Amino acid sequence: MPKIELINITKRYGEFYAVDNLNLTIDDRSFITLLGPSGCGKTTTLRMIAGLETPTTGKIIINDEVVFDSDQGINVPASKRHVGFLFQNYALWPHMTVYGNISFGLKNVKDDMPIIVSDYNKALRLSELVLEDKNIKRIVLNSINKKGIVDTNKALISLIDEFTISMYSAKELFNLKLHEIEDENTLKAKVGELKDAYIASANEIKAKYEAKGFSIDSEGYLIKDNERVSKKRRLDKEEIDLKIRHVARVVKIQEFMERYPSELSGGQQQRVAIARTLAPGPKVLFMDEPLSNLDAKLRLEMRSELKRLHLDTNSTFVYVTHDQLEAMTLATSICLMNNGVLQQYAAPLTVYKQPNNLFVADFVGNPAINFINVNSIEESKDGFNLTIFDNLNLTFIPNKKVKLSELNDKEEAILKEKEEELEAKKQDKKYVEKENKDKAFKVNFPRIDFHSEEEEIKESNYILGIRPEFVKLVDKGIDGTIYSALPSGMETIVKIRVGSDYLLTSVIFGGVDYEINAKVNLNLEGKEILLFDRRSGNLVATGHIKASK
Repeated sequence: MPKIELINITKRYGEFYAVDNLNLTIDDRSFITLLGPSGCGKTTTLRMIAGLETPTTGKIIINDEVVFDSDQGINVPASKRHVGFLFQNYALWPHMTVYGNISFGLKNVKDDMPIIVSDYNKALRLSELVLEDKNIKRIVLNSINKKGIVDTNKALISLIDEFTISMYSAKELFNLKLHEIEDENTLKAKVGELKDAYIASANEIKAKYEAKGFSIDSEGYLIKDNERVSKKRRLDKEEIDLKIRHVARVVKIQEFMERYPSELSGGQQQRVAIARTLAPGPKVLFMDEPLSNLDAKLRLEMRSELKRLHLDTNSTFVYVTHDQLEAMTLATSICLMNNGVLQQYAAPLTVYKQPNNLFVADFVGNPAINFINVNSIEESKDGFNLTIFDNLNLTFIPNKKVKLSELNDKEEAILKEKEEELEAKKQDKKYVEKENKDKAFKVNFPRIDFHSEEEEIKESNYILGIRPEFVKLVDKGIDGTIYSALPSGMETIVKIRVGSDYLLTSVIFGGVDYEINAKVNLNLEGKEILLFDRRSGNLVATGHIKASK
């Protein structure tokens, strides 16, 4: 399976940068979600990797093969990148059965492939399977319906799943009617006779090829001069059926193969689309918001199925979504983008607990994080003494010791480096100034007055970021008033008024409710409270809060 590398990838439409100098490495067998608001560049990134969109500049490498390089003029077409693409619209052929939809792409495959002797493989496999006479009998007899008649379709599907064979082999096995032979001695003799016949058939096929100077290896591939013989060819019907039956098992649609899309639910149609994408055996599976057309309950179920599918297929998944909950629950790593720029690339819990900046902290998490403006900050023995709200004094104790002067110097260096990088770019004659300029994230400080404007940013401004689960209702603490309460059974989302008109969001787990305007006390608890620099928006420290003496 491949590793994917994107090196300095830019996609520009005139002066609009859809993707701006993206560097990204997607590891083998990972499940990556490209996450961000509409228009952030996530779908464009996916389409560039797949070969459906051509980057303006940069390089893309899949499995150590350069598939795009703007400097070298390399641009491998999508059909040669061995990737599968699952669109938001499933695009199933309405006039074709499920089987027809999945097989459509396989029938059109024509590529250099090793030659497999399917008849030889089938004969050898059947010579082994006839010895499973007791299991065959059990499977067929378990397929008897209420009328006392064998349900042939059910029996065939059960044989396919039990022995991992094609429909052609299953039909041949069923038509031997071993299940109808009751006498043990007669059955034993029949099985022996069939085994010898299949072995003889396999040997006859093998002899024909050996007479032409070929041999057949243990997997049924044609060999000459100790190498597998390849040629540009199409898949034969046995190969196609085996692939279809395999993916049908993986996504659990075996019993729907003769149905038409109109006879399937949304979730079943989505599984068919996934099976069709998996059937050719792509190196990478790309998905562009494939669950957005499903209702909430089915979407939740399909998330579980996709996560299981990722493990079952051992493939690399790259998944586009704007739903942060979907990204958090599915991914091994999240690539969060905004305005074409990579904001953070890390494991979901790292993105949640240690966001790179204010945008990431705000975008990831539901309910949203609480941002609190720090009115004043000064160093103390333990950390930093802060003033928030209406002159409420607290102490922020960072998990790693830092000095205020170091924080300021660090942020100054970051801002200066960005300015220097921009100036260096402007010196290049090929540089095109970005129309959709990157802007500082505008922080929303929730207050009773919804029209309150963000205060002017000062040199020493900092912001606290506190997740709702760290706002705890306690017997003794900061005074507050219940502004609203939204119980949902498993949890209750509570907005609490603090001070003159400030609002904090809290999540209380369990089936509880609160009376509006009730007086409460709260504490800001947790070791993952965040401190951001307001000018750059960057995270500068994580830590915990304690009340100042």
